[in-house]
Amino acid sequence: MGEIVQRCGYVAFVGRPNVGKSTLLNRLVGQKLCITSRKPQTTRHRVLGIKTTDDTQFIFVDTPGMHVDNKHAMNRYMNRAAKTAVHDVDIVVFVIDGTGWTDGDDLVLERIEHTEAKVLIAVNKVDKLEKKEALLPLMQKLSAIENVTDIIPVSATKGDNIDTLESTLKSLLPESEFFFDEEQVTDRSMRFIAAELIREKLIRRLGKELPYSLTVEIEEYENKEGMLHVGAVIWVERSGQKAIVIGKDGSMLKEIGRQSRLDLEKMLDEKVFVRLWVKVKEGWSDDSRALRSLGYTDDF
Repeated sequence: MGEIVQRCGYVAFVGRPNVGKSTLLNRLVGQKLCITSRKPQTTRHRVLGIKTTDDTQFIFVDTPGMHVDNKHAMNRYMNRAAKTAVHDVDIVVFVIDGTGWTDGDDLVLERIEHTEAKVLIAVNKVDKLEKKEALLPLMQKLSAIENVTDIIPVSATKGDNIDTLESTLKSLLPESEFFFDEEQVTDRSMRFIAAELIREKLIRRLGKELPYSLTVEIEEYENKEGMLHVGAVIWVERSGQKAIVIGKDGSMLKEIGRQSRLDLEKMLDEKVFVRLWVKVKEGWSDDSRALRSLGYTDDF
């Protein structure tokens, strides 16, 4: 019996907003690490998802969607997080929406042209195409892009062709010892994941009113009397937004708390108590100092 050859490396998912990068990472890792919604720009931070098999350790990097709007401090932060990822990995997976190419995809292609990483294209959401032939013009366009190792149609939500994507990634990873403990699934703390889960519930319930004007800060995260207590502040930019998040007689805030508690209990397999407050910090999303104080740091 020969010695097992270990492979290990970093795989970054890049793409324009809302193409399914976070859903794809969650599917590959086999559990929910990155929040998802149908709203663009749900992902704000770089998050590592780690999957270890007998002989391979995949270190997946979820990144915010690269977008043209660079006017606000938050937009600039997200673009920096996405761009930095491209240069520090072994493989770049360029995720595009199978229903069509856009100017946003052109922007991403421009950003990854000079990467030294191997580039693979994942054409996502193919389950939404009524006829698979509709994919042919897009596949022809993609096959003309230089330095692309492979093009793989997938459905992150349904799981179609995910095994093919994983085995292709494995073949492209360098031979290396594992970088992380085999039990570890992310580099992020549970405090961070708890904050993100709460933010996901807010985006899903309030996306039309408040997609980007809120963030979540964990103030308490500790076990007391056999139960995990999570206390979080939801920061908004205006008092009118505070009223929307609280809802009539506190109904919206209670529901956000209930859904967050259920998600955390499922993830941690323990009883959780969630307490939420809503506070106003005017203009936080366009204030670099406020962003840093709320955890949006350039520590990539």
